[in-house]
Amino acid sequence: MPITMKSTLLPVLVIAAALAGYAALHAAAPEPEQDTTPVRPISVFTATVRAEQTQLSVRTQGEVRAATELDLVTQVGGRIVAVSPEFTEGGRVAAGETLLQIEDTDYRLALSEARAAVAEAEVRVQQALADADVARKQLRNEPNASPLALKQPQLTEARAMLEAASARLEQAELDLQRTRVHLPFDGRLLSTLVNVGQYVTPGTPLGRAFATNRVEIRLPLSDDQLAALDLPIGYTAAPGQEPPVILSAIVAGRQHQWQGQLRRLDAAIDPGSRMLYAMAEVQEPYGRGASAEGMPLAAGLFVEATIPGRTLDAALLIPPAALRPGNKVHVLDSSGLLATRDVEVLSRSATRVVIGNGLQPGEQVITSAIRNPVQGMALSAIAESGNG
Repeated sequence: MPITMKSTLLPVLVIAAALAGYAALHAAAPEPEQDTTPVRPISVFTATVRAEQTQLSVRTQGEVRAATELDLVTQVGGRIVAVSPEFTEGGRVAAGETLLQIEDTDYRLALSEARAAVAEAEVRVQQALADADVARKQLRNEPNASPLALKQPQLTEARAMLEAASARLEQAELDLQRTRVHLPFDGRLLSTLVNVGQYVTPGTPLGRAFATNRVEIRLPLSDDQLAALDLPIGYTAAPGQEPPVILSAIVAGRQHQWQGQLRRLDAAIDPGSRMLYAMAEVQEPYGRGASAEGMPLAAGLFVEATIPGRTLDAALLIPPAALRPGNKVHVLDSSGLLATRDVEVLSRSATRVVIGNGLQPGEQVITSAIRNPVQGMALSAIAESGNG
């Protein structure tokens, strides 16, 4: 056989022999044993879905702010000659109480001059009336007597001068009153900018204050929370029919609660947060509106708000541990298999979740964690936990 043919057939024969040997070994190999052990179900904790009459509630948060807050400014100029002891940050001031006294000597002199001018103008009016009476008698037989001859313009002028003098007197009285700076309401001072001996001009800032008769809390609401309240956008509560609001916060290491009222809802959605804002109020937060422990609801405090919503005749209740991310719930069906459901969450709290759709009363929801849950995997309920 030629050498060229040998070199060509030799690799082919080697490969064929190798394949024949592999086939013989594979045919002689024993069959692998089949594992006939059934899959062991995973043990899980479950809770029963309950249907009960339930009142929904909305939980949200907000910052307390004064309903009325203003800057104190002077309306007249002068040197400050007296300052109230309460004219300090945090000072407590009653309505009408004098906070600052501006030197009033010049204003008292101006008031005296204005009173003298009014008296002089009154005399001129009386003189003009007498002149007009004399002229009328003298010209009673003159059918075409002019108003000037009858002293009518002179009388009008005298009355106008009296009116102007009276206006200056009123202005002088106002200026004198304005030398005493006060608040038109009971309040507290946030800051002070001046002190005794300082000269101020009209418009000089003196400090900042807020009223203590009521505070407001602006509360953001999502669309689901708005549905739970069952109130329309732009809602305004009728007097005496305001929904209650329970406010709570930790102050000085203790939990405190305050009772408020829901006054209104905004008429527009906030374009930045896509939330609708509600306004709650607390009356007399530093007095009768304080907490049971006497803690006032101070401006600037961050609080949690709970608002009662609509009542459902047969709401579905599950424990919070049964609700998974994305509003999903794992259910143990009648065959002992896992089924994942999408649910409608109407309300949630630390003790319960209220479901609208996606579950049926009596179903078993899984409350324990499941690693890598797969639809249809075998499960076994080892205990039943309450759902609050």
